[in-house]
Amino acid sequence: MRCPAKFVWLILWTVCVAEDCREPPPRKETEIVSGSWTEQTYPEGTQATYKCRPGYRTLGSIVMVCKDGKWVSLHPSRICRKKPCGHPGDTSFGSFHLAVGTQFEYGAKVVYTCDEGYQMLGEINFRECDTNGWTNNIPLCEVVKCLPVTEPENGRIVSGALEPDQEYTYGQVVQFQCNAGYSLDGPKQIHCSAGGVWSGDKPKCVGISCTPPNILNGYPIISKEIYKANERVQYKCSAGFEYSERGETICTASGWAPVPSCVEITCDPPHIPNGFYTPESNRYRTGDRITYHCKEGFYPEIQGNVARCTGNHWSPAPRCTLKPCSRPVIKHGKLYYDYRGYFPANVGQYFYYYCDHNFVTPSRRSGDYLTCKRNGWSAEVPCLRQCIFDYLEHGHNSYSAKKYLQGETVRVQCYPGYSLPDNQDTLLCTENGWSPPPKCILVKTCAKSDIEIENGFFSENIFTYPLNKQTQYKCKPGYVTADGATSGLITCLQSGWSARPVCIKSCDAPLPENARIKSDGTWFKLNDTVDYECQQGFESRNGDTAGSIVCGEDGWSDKPACYERECITPGIKSYLDAEPKHNKFKVGGVLKFHCRERRVMLGADSVQCYHFGWSPNLPTCKAGQVKSCAPPPQLLNGEVKETQKGEYQHSEVVEYVCNPRFLMKGSHKIQCVDGEWTTLPVCIEEERTCGDIPDLDHGYVRHSAPPYHHGDSVEFGCNASFSLVGPRSITCISGKWTQLPQCFATDKLKKCKASKIFASEGNLLDKTEFDHNTNQSYKCRGKSESKYSVCINGVWDPRVSCKEEVLNSCPPPPQIPNAQDMTTTVNYKDGEKISILCQENYIIQDGEEIVCKDGRWQSVPRCVEKIPCSEPPEIDHGTIQSPGSAEERREMFEPKKYAHGTRLSYTCEDGFEISEKEIICHMGKWSSLPQCVGRPCAPPPEIQNGAVAQEKDSYLYGEEVTYSCDEGFGIDGPASIRCLGEKWSHPPECINTDCFDLPTFNDAVVIGPKKPSYKSGEQVTFKCLQYFQLEGPNTIRCIKSRWIGKPACRDSKGKCGPPPPIDNGDTTSFPLPVYPPGTVVEYQCQSYYELEGSSSIKCENGQWSEPPKCLDACVVSEEMMRKHNIELKWRPDKKLYSRTDDTIEFRCRQGYYRRTPLHTFRATCQQGKVAYPTCG
Repeated sequence: MRCPAKFVWLILWTVCVAEDCREPPPRKETEIVSGSWTEQTYPEGTQATYKCRPGYRTLGSIVMVCKDGKWVSLHPSRICRKKPCGHPGDTSFGSFHLAVGTQFEYGAKVVYTCDEGYQMLGEINFRECDTNGWTNNIPLCEVVKCLPVTEPENGRIVSGALEPDQEYTYGQVVQFQCNAGYSLDGPKQIHCSAGGVWSGDKPKCVGISCTPPNILNGYPIISKEIYKANERVQYKCSAGFEYSERGETICTASGWAPVPSCVEITCDPPHIPNGFYTPESNRYRTGDRITYHCKEGFYPEIQGNVARCTGNHWSPAPRCTLKPCSRPVIKHGKLYYDYRGYFPANVGQYFYYYCDHNFVTPSRRSGDYLTCKRNGWSAEVPCLRQCIFDYLEHGHNSYSAKKYLQGETVRVQCYPGYSLPDNQDTLLCTENGWSPPPKCILVKTCAKSDIEIENGFFSENIFTYPLNKQTQYKCKPGYVTADGATSGLITCLQSGWSARPVCIKSCDAPLPENARIKSDGTWFKLNDTVDYECQQGFESRNGDTAGSIVCGEDGWSDKPACYERECITPGIKSYLDAEPKHNKFKVGGVLKFHCRERRVMLGADSVQCYHFGWSPNLPTCKAGQVKSCAPPPQLLNGEVKETQKGEYQHSEVVEYVCNPRFLMKGSHKIQCVDGEWTTLPVCIEEERTCGDIPDLDHGYVRHSAPPYHHGDSVEFGCNASFSLVGPRSITCISGKWTQLPQCFATDKLKKCKASKIFASEGNLLDKTEFDHNTNQSYKCRGKSESKYSVCINGVWDPRVSCKEEVLNSCPPPPQIPNAQDMTTTVNYKDGEKISILCQENYIIQDGEEIVCKDGRWQSVPRCVEKIPCSEPPEIDHGTIQSPGSAEERREMFEPKKYAHGTRLSYTCEDGFEISEKEIICHMGKWSSLPQCVGRPCAPPPEIQNGAVAQEKDSYLYGEEVTYSCDEGFGIDGPASIRCLGEKWSHPPECINTDCFDLPTFNDAVVIGPKKPSYKSGEQVTFKCLQYFQLEGPNTIRCIKSRWIGKPACRDSKGKCGPPPPIDNGDTTSFPLPVYPPGTVVEYQCQSYYELEGSSSIKCENGQWSEPPKCLDACVVSEEMMRKHNIELKWRPDKKLYSRTDDTIEFRCRQGYYRRTPLHTFRATCQQGKVAYPTCG
């Protein structure tokens, strides 16, 4: 058998190359091999079948075969591909995207998201492609919601509001608005955001307030710390600046509006044709000046070439103009030649002229040259009148004629009884000659014989007086004019003398002797009475201390003289001698006593004459032994000054002192008189304290603390290098400090010169000067004891002297009438004082102390009875404080007198405070009354829908504020309230002035559509139904929330009611209640109002035809024109009324220029309004 070659070869090749696979079939990611493959070697041709893993799929079987030792795929195109899941599904209000994978197949993952403003229900937001398809349900998106919103305090929600507990959905917007006077602090609107929260916090409504505005280049007229809503601030601009808008700004929610600012007033560079100026600049400030020059042949239009920037324009306006001179018109003269062809003349050319008869040139010649200058011809008035004064009819004339030029005057003098017209005394040379003519005319005169002056006479030797001439008259001695002068003036008038002179009897101010006149007058009329009072210790001849005199025909009725009082020598008792021996003694005289026959004197050894007589009582003389006294009695609030003894002899004296804070009244010394002590003094508490310690220059106070009572002392010291001069301490005495010491620089203290006595009296003198504080002793000739003196800042204290100083002693002090008993027999030395205490119900006058001086008591006071006061007066807003007990309250309502010194307190009503807490009765008069002063008020109360303009932080008592209501609201009650002391009067209310619920009327209907509400002042018109006639007005008006008016419709039968009224007009006839059909009624307008439409109406079918209107007149006032810097062109009236369509012409005020076009200066009145032009 023969085999083909190819076949043989194939067999051989197969046998030769066949090879086993030495490993199991390979593992794959997406495929799983079927069966068990545990062997290590697999023969050629072994097949392995694969299946797809879960989630994968393929078409047909996937087989791999062992070939040539390797596993190869029988169908390489067959692979396991991911199983598709299809579209995952859309969700409303949301979207998804592939988060894993690129297609919707196994393993893919889609993630869902909600649109903005929506949120997902549940937490799972994805789907995955699994072996069984898409996992999870499709997520759902619901709209986002925000929590409910409430209205802000003092505000409201104006848009988007829901029920209080209802939630808002995404995108919903809520808008807020604040009440009047408040502004939003926060966003005006918020919206529900995608996150379910509001876009912002709910705003707050805060009171609108502004801090003082910052005004650049300006300042407010009145400023305060805080301004409230709608408060206005007026401000001024600094010099050189002006308002950018207007001079006031208002506090608003967004700040000050308009923003206050001042802009600099500047001028633009001037445009000067035919000229140039210096300095050049882009702009000029107010006050800047330029100097301009004109080209040749041109000249400044005004005098000078300087212009100033004033406001926003140049003044005067710089301008160069060509000013040739035209042919001159010479009044009262002519050119010497015709000069035809020479005019107009150039500047600098001149021409000869001459004047007419009686006229001359300014140089007083008959002819001269006229020169063309830049301001025109010179001279301005070429020919002037020449007047000759050579005669004055009925007047004094000069000896030669004099010439006067036009405008000159001459003073003339007419004969008595003559005058120039209108009592002139000068003649004026005018263009037409003398004015007035030189002629004196007979005038009205007055003669002395026309009047008689009783008790007076004329002081001039003239008998006749011309008109308006004044003359003087004098009164005789002892007489004066009605106004108290010794002379007067009267004038000659057209009707005669101006007044009848009067000289009335008078008395000069009297000259008193030892008395005081109770009047400040310098002269007195007949029967005038003058009172006088005598000086202390003096009396009238009648023994009175006061008197009065009367001015009579012969002068004063008496002389106001007082004579020194005298004391008659008293009856002297037995054994008593008195010196000196006079019958009478003047006030102040002293009578001294001694006993005869060695008798012992009991009582005062001397007495003094006072205005009330001798005091103290006269002594007696006792024979035999006198008794001694036991120890002196105890003094309440006081003590004996020295150590007490067990027994005191007759005439021994004991001195008392008061305890601290107590003041002694009466004699501080008592005397033992025959076994009895004289009267004790009294120690009374001194309530008056001293004020602050006075400052000591260069010194200080040692340890002190207020208060300072009577008797308290304060010690002083001086600073280093200063020495004290004077007492080291001061004492509080009855509320006043004693004399303050002084601190002098130690190195400037004066030295004392040595006295001649130091040498002349046998003293050894070893130096001529002594330092401050040196204590120097010396002896006087014939004396064994030494004297001492200290050098105090250049002065010896006491004065160095060897003369014996004799100190006079005074009698025992007097027992003053109505004073407390102070009987004593002790004599006092010069300089000693005693304080007087009056009895109860008496008060001291003329001082509280008597002083021993020159051997007698001086400055003796009086104890006068206390005068009670009547009922105290009432005060506004206050009452006298009520007494405590019922008995006192009952007595309060009964008329009574109040004792001297009574203190009463007032109380004020609530809201008032007292100026003084109490009043005091002093000698029948109450001290000055207190006042109840109203306390200031806080800002006025706020009212709903209204406010006070320009509110302040505080208001004075009595100050008023006025409320104004918001738009649509009106004041109910008085608009102003007053501060009544910490509280305000009752504020008004702002009520809604709109009207609601339009009323209905029988057989009447509203003309036009109805509205839900009507503003105050709004009018509604009605008409009657068919076959009904209107009686009365056909309108009603809303007035502050009330409807006013009531249309009435009656069965008309074709008749009409009264014709309807019109504004600013009326019917020409008196209206009737009913008009028959066809009646025509005429209308007319008020003055200056223009009638528009038919002037008549007609009654048809019970209705009147349409009435006319009266158009408003235009009123142009001075105020409006001043504001626009204009004035009326043709009329000088301050106020002009113009009818509609009338033309009003204006022009700029002097110094101002047009700022609006020329045609605006011809304004037309249009229905009561006129557009004003403006000048600047």
